[in-house]
Amino acid sequence: MSVEVIAVGGYEEVGKNMTAIKIGEDIVIFDMGIHLDRLHIHEDTNIERMHSLDLIERGVIPDDTLMKDVDGKVRAIVFTHGHLDHIGAVAKLAHRYEAPLIATPYTMALIEKTIKGERKFKFTNPLKVLNSGENCQISKDITLEFVHTTHSIPQAVTPVLHTSAGIIVYSNDFKFDNHQTLSPPPDYQRFRELGRKGVLAAIIDTTRAAEKDQVKTHSEKIARIVLKDIMEEPLKEDNGMLVTTFASHIERIQAICNIAADSNRKILLLGRSMERYCTMAETMGILKLPENTSVYGSPKAINRALARADENRGEYILVTTGHQGEPDALLPRIANGKTMFNVQQGDNIVISAPVIPNPLNRANRNLMERRLKSSGARIFTNAHVSGHAGREDHRDFIRMLNANHLIPAHGNLEMLTAYAELAEEEGYKLGRDIHLLRNGQAQVFDGPTTGKP
Repeated sequence: MSVEVIAVGGYEEVGKNMTAIKIGEDIVIFDMGIHLDRLHIHEDTNIERMHSLDLIERGVIPDDTLMKDVDGKVRAIVFTHGHLDHIGAVAKLAHRYEAPLIATPYTMALIEKTIKGERKFKFTNPLKVLNSGENCQISKDITLEFVHTTHSIPQAVTPVLHTSAGIIVYSNDFKFDNHQTLSPPPDYQRFRELGRKGVLAAIIDTTRAAEKDQVKTHSEKIARIVLKDIMEEPLKEDNGMLVTTFASHIERIQAICNIAADSNRKILLLGRSMERYCTMAETMGILKLPENTSVYGSPKAINRALARADENRGEYILVTTGHQGEPDALLPRIANGKTMFNVQQGDNIVISAPVIPNPLNRANRNLMERRLKSSGARIFTNAHVSGHAGREDHRDFIRMLNANHLIPAHGNLEMLTAYAELAEEEGYKLGRDIHLLRNGQAQVFDGPTTGKP
């Protein structure tokens, strides 16, 4: 029996991830994400009223029209985690397939939220929750397993398909972090077991593969230490304190809140996406917010909270959206003087997120920082570690899985090529058992197999 890997999206860019795996006549789809850069989309952006064909034309969501020419039946749509570049297109595309959606509880809750907000398409797909460490039967010949991994959002998993043709691993995204507070370490033992059983093909995230000076990704423990060092003394002052990070980075938000709780300042989590991700995580028992924490997402509630904080800035810490400098997000609006909170001399701004590398982000972030500095604020920008594997993490993973074939994904050509070069150092060869695909291309493998030659 043959296995066909179809690159639908995410093989020419970081984003709009979608891959179809065809085993015999059965098809499993992994992820349905958006490309955040194409409309300068950030975590607060609303695309519910836009049509899928328009979004495809703009390059915002995967062009899955190619699936019409693929013979077979889609049996399941499986999601790795809850970031928008993996679930953001679900309400625009999933209705085209008579197949259940499968995800971990937190990811599924975010998917349900996305579906409920959809205004263009009717959604009737069944929803199935699967925890890490569990498996379910997709078809007579396909069993799906969720292997626990770590990333920058709760309950990220590496889906694995067990078939008579061999094992297919889809690892998109991951990091190897042994020191998160909200998540146990990755299931290294299970990855090694899969490698010994014989992995036919592994599709792997390559987002940081080209960063040769970052050989291993630091743990969130490092970010916690850096944040504490930055925040501890300023929190004792009467000046304002604002921290911005990814709203979906619940691990980081937990760390910020824990540090702030020791200062007795009231904590305000502000922004539509802060409310969405954090409220959901708290309701599910993932996020443990201190008692003096309030979460506000509506513009009116945010403005009232900002007015209180402006009058008593030494009593509050503001945790906001807008770390990329997106003009309509909260921190840039504060920097532009468009809110009830006025940045003053001596205020402290902690940006716990990197600049996502594109020219528009760099320009927006630079403009925001200059405006904050011109108001007299002190800015800290180094309180971050990545959620993606570094080169040596990838090397470790290659050795664990010992796959017959590797398919780099989730990256531009530079990233995919950098991963291929790393794999060649481990004995693979481009064109033989490393396969660089572009969106719309496919790779066929014959199984079964028992490990890399």
